[in-house]
Amino acid sequence: MKNEHPDREKCLKMLAEYNTPQHVVRHCVAVTDAALKIAGALMEKGFSFDLPLITAAGLLHDIARVEDKHWLVGAEFAHMCGYDEEAEIIRDHMTHTFNTDLKDLKELDIVCLADRLVLEDAYVGIDARIEYLIKKINADKETTDYIMAKKEITRSLVKNIEKIIGKTIEELI
Repeated sequence: MKNEHPDREKCLKMLAEYNTPQHVVRHCVAVTDAALKIAGALMEKGFSFDLPLITAAGLLHDIARVEDKHWLVGAEFAHMCGYDEEAEIIRDHMTHTFNTDLKDLKELDIVCLADRLVLEDAYVGIDARIEYLIKKINADKETTDYIMAKKEITRSLVKNIEKIIGKTIEELI
């Protein structure tokens, strides 16, 4: 039997019980709201997404943000709570490479895209988000090159989505 996805209220309770800092909770809420707007716009164009999964995974993706390897710790926590689909998204959100073929978009892509467009609790777009990340981790050349390659894949995905929905993601959000 498949577990139901926790709703927004349950996820916020889980974040509080885990003692996730409030600034991280605000980030998770902003990512979730952006992800739902992107998914909703695509659904209006015939795409299909599991919105409760996007909601839960978005809200919980950084539950363990203050831990080392927070994506693994958070995924294990979600798994222990019986939320395996959320755990998969949490585990992959830091390293996910998008498939830019829109017909293959999954909930993971939507949550990761929103996470890469939101800084703290505000939509800032890919350029500002990546610039912040590189400075935050004091990235060496190899890491910067890796991040910049991911940025270009993300930019391509954004452009493809914008063509489908007929507006920019910035206008949408």
